[in-house]
Amino acid sequence: MTGTSGPQSAEDAGTTYSTFTGWIDRPTDLAAPLDAEISCDVAVVGGGLGGMSIALRLAEFGADVVVLDADFCGYGASSRNAGQLSGKPTGEPQLLAKVNPGLLRDLVRFAEGSVQFAEDMIKQLGIECEYEQVGNVGVAVTKGQLRKAQRDAQALIAAGAAERYGDQRELGLPDTFLGGVLTMVGGTMNPGMFTLGVRAALLRSGVRVFEQSPVQSVIETGAGAQVVTPLGRVRAKRVVLANNAHAPELGITPKHLSKPVWVSMIETAPVDADRIAATGWTSRSGLATKHNVMESYHVTPSNTIAVGVRRLEVGKNPLTDRTSSQAVVADLTSAFRARFPSLRDVPVTKTWGGWIAMTTTRLPVAGQASKSVYYTVGCNGHGLGQAPYLGSLLAEYLATDAIHHDLIPFWRSAPRFTRSLYLHNPVLRAAWVVDRLGDRRAGR
Repeated sequence: MTGTSGPQSAEDAGTTYSTFTGWIDRPTDLAAPLDAEISCDVAVVGGGLGGMSIALRLAEFGADVVVLDADFCGYGASSRNAGQLSGKPTGEPQLLAKVNPGLLRDLVRFAEGSVQFAEDMIKQLGIECEYEQVGNVGVAVTKGQLRKAQRDAQALIAAGAAERYGDQRELGLPDTFLGGVLTMVGGTMNPGMFTLGVRAALLRSGVRVFEQSPVQSVIETGAGAQVVTPLGRVRAKRVVLANNAHAPELGITPKHLSKPVWVSMIETAPVDADRIAATGWTSRSGLATKHNVMESYHVTPSNTIAVGVRRLEVGKNPLTDRTSSQAVVADLTSAFRARFPSLRDVPVTKTWGGWIAMTTTRLPVAGQASKSVYYTVGCNGHGLGQAPYLGSLLAEYLATDAIHHDLIPFWRSAPRFTRSLYLHNPVLRAAWVVDRLGDRRAGR
């Protein structure tokens, strides 16, 4: 790992601040950068889980595919996230159940389909990524959140989702949580190992992969599009933008498509299994609170506990590598100790973060930016399963001209988007304040 922050407090003196992920080490087999002018059927900009899945699926159809990544495939959010593969759809299920129940059913089908797709990738590609099919729970820390969890469960179950509402004991949750709604489809994994497994499959697939090749521009040419890097060019019949949080850095990307948001993680030292069980966390399911800005908890096979989110920060393109701020790390550490008071002595050993793409609708988006340029972006923190599935659906569309029913809800035929009303740092800060006030009232 690389990169450390400035002076640390006594409390986090043993915490390693990284500009990379805490899940894996960097691979040593980086593909060479593009240093020539080449041609292909499809050029994929961005080698995350979405971009790699697009390339693999197109290669199955016999297409000549090139993948370009600024660092290495999987360097970004794909290998940095919380490691919770969830079949719960994004958005507010209660609201959707009232105003657009058909869309809610579509979102449930897509979310559960994305889990199945990821599980199939793990099996078919022989990826070892510590995947445990333990489900994930939307957990409540206040009575208000518990009531919301029950209503969410009712709406999701009516839409066909595999969900179950229960109290703390029924769901095997830490005893500081009142209960929640279990999404039975999915579980937890090491996302870095999963991403490197997909990358290994890509490198042996016949797809031409160029790492260390940041894309500077994509230009429509009439007979296709041209992708420009510092040392080379790709002339492609079609181009797919799968660079997520970095998408706004290219002029051809539709305006207001998404905004980059920084998300932070911390991880503790290993904890004795009996101590974890004593907290009530016997299910070992992944946890995500019902706050405005969730807290996530993931117990790993080595019995460390990964904690994430709680605060979000909107960034500006072009994005740069960075570490999480000490204030955010301290806040995440405070959250861990509040939810697991019996583990207050367990030190936080490392922290990292990453840029994700968030959209105004909080839903994934795919579409056409110009005649020859397509995009897929914005899984809004659910990209571990949804990014590769959405990418594969877009690849099938490009190869067959037939649109899959799971792609239809996210397809934009016109590249027009409105500005976000909530993806602004003052709004996100206010949401954090409201969450903390709710926590204080619940603790009285």
